Amino acid sequence: MELWFTEKQTDTYGITMKVKETLVTEKTDFQDLAMIETEQWGTMLLLDGMVMTSDRDEFVYHEMVAHPVLATHPNPENVLVVGGGDGGVIREVLKHPKVKKAVLVEIDGKVIEYSKKYLPNIAGELDNPRVQVIVNDGYMHIHDHKNTYDVIMVDSTEPVGPAVELFTRGFYQGIYDALKDDGIFVAQTDNPWFKADLIRTVNRDVKEIFPIVRVYIANIPTYPSGLWTFTMGSKKYDPLEVDESAIPELDTKYYTPRLHKAAFALPKFVEDLTK
Repeated sequence: MELWFTEKQTDTYGITMKVKETLVTEKTDFQDLAMIETEQWGTMLLLDGMVMTSDRDEFVYHEMVAHPVLATHPNPENVLVVGGGDGGVIREVLKHPKVKKAVLVEIDGKVIEYSKKYLPNIAGELDNPRVQVIVNDGYMHIHDHKNTYDVIMVDSTEPVGPAVELFTRGFYQGIYDALKDDGIFVAQTDNPWFKADLIRTVNRDVKEIFPIVRVYIANIPTYPSGLWTFTMGSKKYDPLEVDESAIPELDTKYYTPRLHKAAFALPKFVEDLTK
């Protein structure tokens, strides 16, 4: 008998993959968590039936959360990652030697626990001495740490369950206050095919708070539609003014110095969402 997993990305569309083995299923205090082994994408983390990450394409998302913003800030010593309990963004952050401390605030400790067990290639740097892992509410952590961070990265799920408040204007204002005077933040902001209104709303809210706002894209095949957006809000530094020749060559599979500015060149239908 064949076992297949389908993520219904809308009421009429989904992505389906063949499952070799179910590794764990658990209803945590916050969400339904599963780890499955798939034929196409290797080990995969699911939260509330949605694909969060997989062995084979995770590098795209994690690199594109971390590197564009860290290449934009000239001295990102103190970095906060909200969410991201799988550890992939932290792994990428630590590739930048200027980062002295990376704080991970994940609301669901079970995500961290099972990622360490089943996704060691992704979660392997969570015990690094430059990393502080806090199991708590990222929303409250932001509001309790004013003028603290150089860079804040929001690695959240889609806006359901505990992640809903991470897509609100109040949260973006809290991020602004938690950043230093030249701070930058970035958040994943879903896909333009099915979540156009979300991208439009986030862009409007962030523009009301930050003087520099840029949207960029990446191709992530296991995420809805495969086309994913990220929104960057900056107090001072513009990612489009970065000297790409000054960006170091990193140990990456997707992001490169040449890709840095190219990622901000949006298809017109996506660009229209940011106006």
